[in-house]
Amino acid sequence: MLHPVQWGRMLCAPRFWVDLGEPGVLGAVGMLTLVLCSCSGQTASVPGHLPDSPSQEHKAGLVFIHVDSSLYSLPCSPKEMEVADPTYRWVRERADPKSLSVTEEGHLLFQHFQASDSGNYSCTISYMDHGLPVSQTFHYNVFGYHMPGGLETLLLFQSKLCEDEWTKRFLWDLQERLQQLETEQRCKLQFTTTSCLPSLNNPSDEFIIQVQLEVSFFGPNWDEHCKSQHVEMVIDCYRETIQHNLEQVRLALTRFFKEHKSFHVTGAGISGIIFTNEFISFLEIKQCNMGYGQTKQLQRCLDCCIVCPPGTFSPPKSLQCSSCPIGTYSMIYGVTFCTLCKDDMITQVPGASSVTECVTERTEQAVSIIHRIPLLLLIILPLLLAINFLFILSSCYWFQQEYWMSSPTASKKAGISRVTEMVTKFFRIPREGPKPGSPAADDNDTSLLDTSHPDTSTSQGSDEEHTHGAPSPPATPNFAALTDEGPAVLELEDRRDTP
Repeated sequence: MLHPVQWGRMLCAPRFWVDLGEPGVLGAVGMLTLVLCSCSGQTASVPGHLPDSPSQEHKAGLVFIHVDSSLYSLPCSPKEMEVADPTYRWVRERADPKSLSVTEEGHLLFQHFQASDSGNYSCTISYMDHGLPVSQTFHYNVFGYHMPGGLETLLLFQSKLCEDEWTKRFLWDLQERLQQLETEQRCKLQFTTTSCLPSLNNPSDEFIIQVQLEVSFFGPNWDEHCKSQHVEMVIDCYRETIQHNLEQVRLALTRFFKEHKSFHVTGAGISGIIFTNEFISFLEIKQCNMGYGQTKQLQRCLDCCIVCPPGTFSPPKSLQCSSCPIGTYSMIYGVTFCTLCKDDMITQVPGASSVTECVTERTEQAVSIIHRIPLLLLIILPLLLAINFLFILSSCYWFQQEYWMSSPTASKKAGISRVTEMVTKFFRIPREGPKPGSPAADDNDTSLLDTSHPDTSTSQGSDEEHTHGAPSPPATPNFAALTDEGPAVLELEDRRDTP
């Protein structure tokens, strides 16, 4: 049987740990290991890679994917994790009928990324660590974006007819012929507006068909040369690719309409109508697509157009994402216009991102009142606190006054003042303050009490000698008449009982 110190040496050995399967027991063994190692004088080797919690949440941040990218791979974890037999599970915040494509390594694949693919994604990686199940979840906010750039092409055709049916047939035939050019140049061509105007030379018999063609450089496999580029260099590669495709598409369209000068369109009852190309011009544009705006979220490309999130919209030829006005909402990414609330319902604030934010006016008024309650409390509460504070101060002041009056010194002084006041009122004696410099001045402003009088001192002395040895009767105070010339003097008159 091994000695406890020998057990401690074994446990203190580097890269050695006893796995008992339960966290509580494992923690107790760890504490025992530290004690044994401290007793044996060695350093404990406790594994530092044990997870603090069996389930952890991480916010991985923002992810920007260029629209119409051929293929984009988003890893489950932003950093390499060396774990055994992991399982991956990707979830999108809002339900999407399109299933997610995940590789064996846990990478989420986006093919031909579109604005509708933007959203909040979460990936959970689960594995076993020291016999314990552990899971880590990483949250991503995925946004689509595109480089600003495009080409507007103006085409003028001369024709004998100006009818919508024939114009539509002509545009359908023209679009079919341009499909090969789209594939070769890896671009997209879209007819935006079409109008029919009378010709200046012969207004009655000839017409000018005006066609506006918009060219996008993000066609199939447009980013093939940038797939091998690092994420920090891919934006520069995109810029070079777009600029190169701009020149190539311009030359290809010019050559195409030189080779295809006239287009013959046939129909029932008519032998055929000829549309002849008379003019072509190009205009390079630097604007965002519908549903995109320059939000400046992508630091490596501040002029890039980011898809507008729910609650915002971007009309055609706009460079900013605007919040949905009150009474409207938008639930998806990259909308051109917001959706109106039904049944005369409104939203409380601009930027609503769900139909549940549409409420009736009464509900909105009630909610607005509830929202104002905290503001009213902020106004009333300081006033109540101030009133309460003043009440406490006044209470303390009155309590101090009562306490001072109830003290012994104060009671004595108050009693003397009260007696003096009563005597003064009874005899109508005016109160005077002490004269400055008088040694007999009293601090309490009371009347002077004199027990001797100049006129009676001699007589009193003879009376005392006459009655020496006999008990003298009690003296009765006699108050002399008051004059305005001097203060009041209290005289004592000796009264004797006659035999």
